[in-house]
Amino acid sequence: MAKGDKFYYENFAECTALAKKAAAYLVECLENYDSDKIENMLEEMHVFEHSADIKKHEMNEALAKAFVTPVDREDLDMMSHQLDTVLDLIEEVLQKLYIYNIKTIEPAAIDYAKHLVKACDLLCAIMVEFENFKKSKKLHSLIVEANDVEEECDKLYLATMHELTKKSTDVLTTISWYKIYDCFEACSDACEHVSECVGSIVMKNT
Repeated sequence: MAKGDKFYYENFAECTALAKKAAAYLVECLENYDSDKIENMLEEMHVFEHSADIKKHEMNEALAKAFVTPVDREDLDMMSHQLDTVLDLIEEVLQKLYIYNIKTIEPAAIDYAKHLVKACDLLCAIMVEFENFKKSKKLHSLIVEANDVEEECDKLYLATMHELTKKSTDVLTTISWYKIYDCFEACSDACEHVSECVGSIVMKNT
């Protein structure tokens, strides 16, 4: 691998590490939720999201200057964009708790956040293998596993939304949680899109 090529894989690895930290922090916020401290939580979470933005800008600059890239520059740009989306959406979950003035956390939300940690953990493992994707023996199974986690999230989403409407007593609360769970679902989809992007790049380059 050319020395310059390593930058791209390191950038992706750093972004997935940030996503994992953000997802873990989301779990921590939900498990110890105090609506009076939500603004502090948002500030802490924004540090992860802003760090990911910096990584995305670094990637954009590198792609603009590069004469040759290890795989198609459009694919590298797509991957960078998908990773940035994961961080944006994890932050958005907390933002929605603030917007809708949520006072108590539903247990399913904590469960969903833990699934996001698992999804981000797999993305970290995928990025370790991605650097040497032509020789990797684990990459395919990790991508399949990431897809399995997304399917678990789909099932959780269906069950949670069903339960939400079944026990609905207050319309505003129901709508608020509907939007929050939608954001969780978008997060899990975004994680799967990253793993699918890796799979697509591997297929095109082997």
